[in-house]
Amino acid sequence: MRCYPICKLPGRVMGIRLLHFSSVVILVLLLVAGALTALLPNIKDDKMPNLRREPKSQSQSALDSFTLIMQTYNRTDLLLKLLNHYQAIPHLHKVIVVWNNVGEKIPEETWNSLGPHPVPVVFKVQTVNRMRNRLQIFPELETKAVLMMDDDTLVSAHDLAFAFSVWQQFPDQIVGFVPRKHISTPSGIYSYGSFELQTPGFGNGDQYSMILIGAAFFHSGYLEHFQKEPEAVHALIDETQNCDDIAMNFLVAKHIGKSSGVFVKPVDIRNLEKETNSGYSGMWHRAEHLLQRSYCLNKLVNIYDGMPLKYSNIMVSQFGFPSYANHKNKM
Repeated sequence: MRCYPICKLPGRVMGIRLLHFSSVVILVLLLVAGALTALLPNIKDDKMPNLRREPKSQSQSALDSFTLIMQTYNRTDLLLKLLNHYQAIPHLHKVIVVWNNVGEKIPEETWNSLGPHPVPVVFKVQTVNRMRNRLQIFPELETKAVLMMDDDTLVSAHDLAFAFSVWQQFPDQIVGFVPRKHISTPSGIYSYGSFELQTPGFGNGDQYSMILIGAAFFHSGYLEHFQKEPEAVHALIDETQNCDDIAMNFLVAKHIGKSSGVFVKPVDIRNLEKETNSGYSGMWHRAEHLLQRSYCLNKLVNIYDGMPLKYSNIMVSQFGFPSYANHKNKM
């Protein structure tokens, strides 16, 4: 068999091939680096980029922030405590306090005397103590997102920042921390309850059809929609001093044709009712509270000529996104 000299030098041949391959790779990398460098902006030494954060304009701030609306009645001590807590919430643009203490002086002087505060607070004095006062169209409202909070509920800053990011993904729905559900019966009458109220035919209680607006984000446009709802809806809320949150879920579900809300499982949510010195107890302590809300459900079904609420079992958690609801809510 005839053998050429190259057969005697396999190691050298492999080395030459490897060197040739390495050279090609290096050449390609240099060409890519050169192309990327050409795309970079031409920065002169005397014109270094300004890395300082420029203050946002009013319009920019209103787009990526939210307004807190809190209605209060006979809980001034809790109000001041909560206002102090919520001042530290990221993305908070403004606080609107709906003052339902008719005839009583607002604590604006006390609040301002202990300033300055990073977020402005506006007190809206009401002439009548109505539950639906908080669903007005406020001229001070400049953001698309509204965070509505009850005056006895504290939610951690981390929970609120996370829930706001979730709302930005679902801006047409109510995104909040307290889910509830409706249940139909063979007679066609509806009942109101929480997860523990079983849904016939499903075999479990882990579904919801409403998100209560006393701890939730929603689009500010729904406030305008609420003003245009049938007068019978407003009259029902005034009659019961209740159920404005149920009515809002009906409104949203009817408007979008799907589940009205998205449940965000909170890490730290507290009811501070026992910490007030006023002795005022919330409506949910009343013996007739749940009966009254079932009454509202059935009245609203008659007004809207049908049940628009739809079930969902999606729960958004900071430790898993998304998952299925299996949370026994205590709020």
